[in-house]
Amino acid sequence: MRTTIVWVAVVTLASCGREQPRRGAVSMAAPVAVQVVAASLQSWPQSYEATGTVRARTTATVASRVMGYVQRVDARVGDRVRAGQMLVTIDARDLEANLRRAEAGLAEAQSAVPEVENAIAAARANLDLAQSTFRRMQDLDQKKSISSQEFDEASARLKSAQANYEMVVPRRAQIQSKIAQAEQEQRAARITLGYASIAAPFAGVVTAKSVEPGNLAAPGAPLLTIEQEGSYRLEAEVDESRLAAVRPGGSARVSLDALECSFDAQVSEVVPEVDSASRAYTVKIELPAMKDLRSGLFGRASFPVGGRQILAVPAAALQQRGQLQSVFVVENGVARVRLITAGGRRQDALEVLSGLSAGESVVVAPPVTLADGAPVEVRP
Repeated sequence: MRTTIVWVAVVTLASCGREQPRRGAVSMAAPVAVQVVAASLQSWPQSYEATGTVRARTTATVASRVMGYVQRVDARVGDRVRAGQMLVTIDARDLEANLRRAEAGLAEAQSAVPEVENAIAAARANLDLAQSTFRRMQDLDQKKSISSQEFDEASARLKSAQANYEMVVPRRAQIQSKIAQAEQEQRAARITLGYASIAAPFAGVVTAKSVEPGNLAAPGAPLLTIEQEGSYRLEAEVDESRLAAVRPGGSARVSLDALECSFDAQVSEVVPEVDSASRAYTVKIELPAMKDLRSGLFGRASFPVGGRQILAVPAAALQQRGQLQSVFVVENGVARVRLITAGGRRQDALEVLSGLSAGESVVVAPPVTLADGAPVEVRP
């Protein structure tokens, strides 16, 4: 047993003796040239992000104002239409008959005008004759040339002519009133007939269709839905706790995932009513004209809500290995791996939540050959 113990000790000592040259080799390795930047406290703007949906600023639901069977539908979903373009045509035979009836009533009222004018002229002539006769009989009665009976008869004829004239003259106003009423009925019938041809209220895109030829169109029932192109906005749902932070005219950063773009926009409207279920209110953000922008797209809006102090390093300093995040720091001329927890990014800067302190020297864009414990040479 003693012999065995002695040999083990010798082997161990020999083994320890061979480690000394290897450590000396590591210490004699050439230093790696690196660039460093001190981790610094920076003021970063803080923002609040809300999700929303792109919607057209102007949307019209096309409906019929009269009841009738649909004859033609000249638009499909996805079609671009111009303002005034015919979209739906409704059977208008009943409406045409109403128009002809109104036109006949107008013609009848206008045909009574000559008859009334003649009656008025005749009554005027009789009145003039009765007045002339009465004046002559009055002169003769003053001269005692006629009997009282003859004078009374002339006076009665004057009163009769006066009453007849006063009775005929109002008929002119009655006929004029009937003509005006007939003209209004004709105008209303023509307008109602125009409702049988439904046109686009503005230029846009047909986004929904719920009618086919042969369907019975009822007043107010939706037939087509049109959205005005080039005029969209993002309607974002903002938590009620942020009500004081978002105001009309304020700025927002909008991101549209489907179009892979983000841009600055302006808040145009804040709906003051808060939804009782979601505890959120709607903020409307105007969007610029963009290709392929459509209603219903998902979007995000980021609103500035002040600033905060953070510890930041260059984003190029971060080393990512699986779930581990680290940077190299220089301590006494030696590179050391430091595990960190990274936060958000802003331009070329990276927020460090934990693992570093302000002022520590962090290696920027570390070389691939750089390892923990390797000597380094800091270069500008």
